[in-house]
Amino acid sequence: MLVKTEAIVFSALKYGEADLIVKAFTKSSGLKSYLIRGVLKSKKGKLRVAMFQPLTHLEIEANHKGKGTLESIREAKVVTHYTSLHTEVAKSAIVFFIADVLRSSVQEEEENVPLFDFIVNASLWLDLNNTIANFHLLFLLKLSSYLGFYPDDSEVQHEYFNLMDGMFENLGASIYCRSGQDIELLKLFLGTNFDALISIKLNQKQRTSFLNMLLQYYELHLHGFKKPRSLAVLNSIFS
Repeated sequence: MLVKTEAIVFSALKYGEADLIVKAFTKSSGLKSYLIRGVLKSKKGKLRVAMFQPLTHLEIEANHKGKGTLESIREAKVVTHYTSLHTEVAKSAIVFFIADVLRSSVQEEEENVPLFDFIVNASLWLDLNNTIANFHLLFLLKLSSYLGFYPDDSEVQHEYFNLMDGMFENLGASIYCRSGQDIELLKLFLGTNFDALISIKLNQKQRTSFLNMLLQYYELHLHGFKKPRSLAVLNSIFS
C-alpha cells in the first residue's frame, strides 16, 4: 500500500556497498524499517544520505506491505530544517543518545500521534535552545509517560521512590526503593517543562547519578531495554 506520512528517523545502518536500512517512527503506522537502495552512491537521486540522520523529521511516500519485511521509500523531503542539531557537538551527542533510547524503547507498529508530536517538538526545542545540559534527563522522564510508566506523583511528599512500582513511598522496604539526592531531583523534574531547564543547575556527578537511575527505571519497565552505547560519549561531553 502506498502511503504518505511524516516520519522521524531513529537509525540508519549501512547494508552492503550502497544501501541503508533505516528505522523510522511514522506518524501513520508507528515503527517501520526501510531498505534504501543505492543511496550511498547516488548523487542525483531523490533520496540523500543526509536525510537519514537521527531525529530528522521527514515527509515520505512509501510502500507499506505490512508483512514484517523491509519497506521501501519512493520519495522523501525534510519537514523541519534544523540549524544546529547535527552540527554542534553537544547537541549531536544528545541526539545520538536519544535516538538510541527511542530505538530500544519504541516498538509499536501502530499510530501514536501524541508520541510522534512529542519527539518532533522536543527535537525542535533542542535545536533552537542553548541551555541543554539537562535536556536528555527531562526527555527520558517525559518519554516514560508515552510509554506507560510515568512516575505516580500522587504521594510525592514521601521520602522514597520505588523504581519497580513507579510510586513514592513512606518506607523504603523494597530493594527497588531509592532515596536521597536522586529522588529530590526526580521531584524537581516532575512537572517541569523544557523552558524551565535553565533554572536547574546540576554538576556532572549529580547529572550522571540521576541519569543512571532513570536508565535503571527504563530497564525495569521495558523488556529488552539496554543502556545506550552512546552513553559514555554523552557523559564525557557534559563532564
